[in-house]
Amino acid sequence: MGWTAGITSLFAAFNVADGTVIGELHRRHRAAEFKKFLIMIDMAVPAELEVHLICNTCGTHKAPAIKAWPARHRRFTPTGSSWVDQVERWSGFLADQLIRRGAHKSVQRLGADIRDWISQSNEDPKPFVWEKSAEEVLESLARHCRRISGAGH
Repeated sequence: MGWTAGITSLFAAFNVADGTVIGELHRRHRAAEFKKFLIMIDMAVPAELEVHLICNTCGTHKAPAIKAWPARHRRFTPTGSSWVDQVERWSGFLADQLIRRGAHKSVQRLGADIRDWISQSNEDPKPFVWEKSAEEVLESLARHCRRISGAGH
């Protein structure tokens, strides 16, 4: 995930199994900084684990050097799935609990607050837990489709 606030860019990796986050702040949001973050993830995540990359639509992830990176690091798999919802929820918590509520008088203070927030979050991490089964979600979708089927959409 890449996220920018003013001139601070946060690259974050969310562990969906345990809720921990690896985060790195940069002044710029370019492919060079994102590649450094990928290297950081590669060093931090145990070698036997796969890493599924879910990137937003930012151009940083579309640079040739970044597109080629997973090919040289086979355990990194570009993917898309409902995991992106979990990443977005974490990002929303960060925005709601820190960014929108805070008064950050400098980029340095904002960066320090984000690092502290991530550190505190990692002290007692909580993975997001789906509260509905696949069957419940599909039934809800079917009810919605039945409701709107004749609505002229």
